[in-house]
Amino acid sequence: MTLCAEELRTALAAHGITLPSLRVDLPSFAGSYRPAAGLIALGNCNTTTARRLAEVLRKAVEG
Repeated sequence: MTLCAEELRTALAAHGITLPSLRVDLPSFAGSYRPAAGLIALGNCNTTTARRLAEVLRKAVEG
């Protein structure tokens, strides 16, 4: 799970995006979901970061 969070952090950084609160959500491992995969908490970000993330995702869809 930590590897997944780090891969996402690296991919976002390649596009100039930083989510400071990006982390593994440890309490989610205690949930009843099967298989117990846990969650990645993306955290809060400011509007500039949110707009940059939306821009990168739009460009990815456009190809």
